[in-house]
Amino acid sequence: MKTIPTEHQITQPLHQATYLVDGVLKQWTGNTTPVYSTISSTEEYAPTFLGTIPAMGQDVATEVILAAEHAYNNGQGMWPTMKVADRIKCVENFVTQMKATRTEVVKYLMWEIGKSLPDSEKEFDRTVEYIYDTIADYKQLDRDCARFTKSQGVNAMVRRGPLGVVLCLGPYNYPLNETFTLLIPAIIMGNPVIFKPAKHGVLLISPLLKAFQSSFPKGVINIIYGRGRDVASPIMKSGKVAVLALIGNSKSAIALQDQHPNKNRLRLILGLEAKNPAIILPDADLDLAIQECITGTLSFNGQRCTALKIVYVHESIATEFNRRFAEKVDALPFGNPWEKGVFLTPLPEKEKPQYIQGLIDDAQKQGAQILNEKGGTHSDNFIFPAVLFPVTKKMRVYHEEQFGPLVPIMTFKDIQEPLNDMAESNYGQQVSLFGKDIRTIAPLIDTLVNLVCRVNLNSSCQRGPDLYPFTGRKDSAVGTLSIHDALRSFSIRTFVASKDNEYNNEILQALLNSKESNFINTDYIL
Repeated sequence: MKTIPTEHQITQPLHQATYLVDGVLKQWTGNTTPVYSTISSTEEYAPTFLGTIPAMGQDVATEVILAAEHAYNNGQGMWPTMKVADRIKCVENFVTQMKATRTEVVKYLMWEIGKSLPDSEKEFDRTVEYIYDTIADYKQLDRDCARFTKSQGVNAMVRRGPLGVVLCLGPYNYPLNETFTLLIPAIIMGNPVIFKPAKHGVLLISPLLKAFQSSFPKGVINIIYGRGRDVASPIMKSGKVAVLALIGNSKSAIALQDQHPNKNRLRLILGLEAKNPAIILPDADLDLAIQECITGTLSFNGQRCTALKIVYVHESIATEFNRRFAEKVDALPFGNPWEKGVFLTPLPEKEKPQYIQGLIDDAQKQGAQILNEKGGTHSDNFIFPAVLFPVTKKMRVYHEEQFGPLVPIMTFKDIQEPLNDMAESNYGQQVSLFGKDIRTIAPLIDTLVNLVCRVNLNSSCQRGPDLYPFTGRKDSAVGTLSIHDALRSFSIRTFVASKDNEYNNEILQALLNSKESNFINTDYIL
């Protein structure tokens, strides 16, 4: 085992003994849950003990619901009625403090979820950039709304208002970035938030607790720990949640929805599973297609909802594509996250190698072969990516989102085959299309945009840039995220209207002149 650089070592466990509720970092004295990394810090392999987190339940769930509900106070609370400029100042204060935690957060990203050092740094920096871009977009949104319009003898000022208490549950694969793409727009739009970190990537939130506490009024952000069934379930059963914001598994999303007593009052903002395909046409640039498919299938070990989960290759080029692709996969370097040039890293879920092996075994029983020599090789905390071919619809790997290092490849003769498969799929997030002839590509694009929400031309599937909408059809998503869209997802259009007559106009003018109302004003935020 290589020596761990001093700056990346875990010198002592982190015992997260506080939680944030109603503006107070309260001490937790109850049961705790140990947190382990699958990365070994000893010569002989053993999971590394990182620390502990509170194992919370019904009592804390009730406590945070009351705090968030009080912060909203039926729309009368300080936060939902605060001036936009003042809410923005709170978020700016938070992100300033957040930047000081970069080193510590990046270290825990590596240890908790096995993300490489460059990718961990990128996740942190991208999150900071996302917050600043959200602030800028919200300023523009407010500027656009800071005016009256008149239609059919009615004057109106239309703005966007908060929805109420938000329950925010982020994913373990991007526990900082994707969580904050829910959390930040929810808060900045005036909603109090209850946030429970993901099952992996939970300790990396610890350095941010004081920044949250000192930046926002009490009850605006409440951070708790524990299993979803122990804390999220009773929160939903209370019926006090206005928005469920979740990036993760559809089974969890459905289970939580079903526990809300008033589903018609519940807004859903969900990022769920995907089975994004790559389609390699006969005239594709194979060098480009292979490199993009390597990135698409195996970046962060394939643990991304936007990962390419299945590859369709035209039968005329399949032999060459498969040979070269398999060679490229075998050449990918595996190591610990801080090792230079590493591409494949330890898996955070100790049970994941066995699950991937089960998919491989099932495929092999039904005629698939492993094309790469290293494919399926086990280590203590990893299983080397297997390139499976030929994959058929009878195999589990065709239907299940593997969310790990496994690449299934199918061939097609007629382009209608992958199109039909996509139409029949439960998912519809993205597709990668590789080819050159515009007479072929043009009608394909016109069809694919009706099957998925993003068509990536000669490039792998991805979420960014954050300016563009991030969503999906069918079971892949509910609602749209991105800087622009998320502000709208976590708010609702609301307005004040009055008939255009002298009496009303005098009142409106007086309201504007007095600046007594945070809603009826034309202040321009620079």
